[in-house]
Amino acid sequence: MKILLAGGAGYIGSALAPTLLEHGYDVEVIDLLWFGNQLPKGIKIIKKNLLDCTTKDLSGYDQIIFLAGLSNDPMAEFSPSKNFIYNAALPSFIAYEAKKAKVKRFIYASSCSVYGYTIDQLYNEESSVTCSYPYGISKLQGERGIIQQQDDKFSTIILRQGTVCGYSPRMRMDLVVNTMFKTAMNSNRITIHNPSIWRPILDIRDSVTAYIRAIQANQSINGTFNITSDNYTIGQIGDMVKKELEILTNKKISIEMDEINDIRNYKVSINKAKTLLSFQPEYTIKDTVLDLYENKDKFKDYNSDKYYNIKVFRKLKI
Repeated sequence: MKILLAGGAGYIGSALAPTLLEHGYDVEVIDLLWFGNQLPKGIKIIKKNLLDCTTKDLSGYDQIIFLAGLSNDPMAEFSPSKNFIYNAALPSFIAYEAKKAKVKRFIYASSCSVYGYTIDQLYNEESSVTCSYPYGISKLQGERGIIQQQDDKFSTIILRQGTVCGYSPRMRMDLVVNTMFKTAMNSNRITIHNPSIWRPILDIRDSVTAYIRAIQANQSINGTFNITSDNYTIGQIGDMVKKELEILTNKKISIEMDEINDIRNYKVSINKAKTLLSFQPEYTIKDTVLDLYENKDKFKDYNSDKYYNIKVFRKLKI
C-alpha cells in the first residue's frame, strides 16, 4: 500500500513515518520542511506547498494522511488568516483533489481543541463543540470540509487528537508534558497554570498507533474519532511529572502554582475509537516522561527556537 503523508516532516510525521516503513508500507512525504527534515532515508520527500498540488500530484496513492497546517493556538493567533487557510481550506482542498485522484481513504489529523471550554462533562464525538478561538474553529471547519466528501469509494477518518507529548526526531518543547519536563530538567521546578483544567493527553506512540489502526480499518469505516491516552488535570500532570523525574534524576523538584484563566478545558471518551478502530492506548504520563528522559541527549538545548513552533513560524515571515 502506498501512503502519502501530507505535511509529514513535522512532530507527528517524523515519528509516524518510520513505523509505517516497519509495517511494510510505501511512504512518501510532501512538506515545505519548515521544521527541517528528520525523516528516514528510505522515504521520498517532495518539497512543495500543498496549496500548489493537483490531482496529478496525488495520483497513485492508496491513502493520504493529512498532518499539515498550523499546529497550535499561538501560531493560529499570530496569523489568523493563514490559520484558516492551512487548517480549514487546505485539508478540504487536498481531500477534493485526492478524491478526484481515486485515493481510497483520507485521514485527517484534527484536535480535541474543537470542544473548547466544557465543565465536568466527558465529551464524545456527538457532543456539541464550543470552540470560539481561531485554532479550534479552523480544525472543525477542516473536518467538515473533508467529511462531506465521503462516499462508498472515498473513506474519510477524522482523528481528534488530545495534546500529543513525548519524544519525536522532530522535537517540540511547547507541549504541556514536554514543557514541564523541560523546566524540571532546567531548573528543578514545574509551574502549574490553573491546576483544575482538564486535558486529554496523547503519548506520541499512541498517536502513531491510532494512525496505523485508521489505515488498517475496513473501507466501510468512516467518521470522527477521539484519540487520547487518558484525561488528566494540569495539576495531576504536574504531580506525575514531578514524581517520575525525582526518581529518574534523584533531585528534588518543586511545584509552583499559578491561577491563569484558560480558554480550553475538556475531557473526552475514546469508546468509539476502541470499538470501531480497535484503538487501545498503552502509555501513561509516567511512560511519556521516561521516553523523554531516555532520549534527552538527542535534544539537549531545551530552549532552542527550533523546538517551538511559534518561534519557527515567526522567523519564516509567511
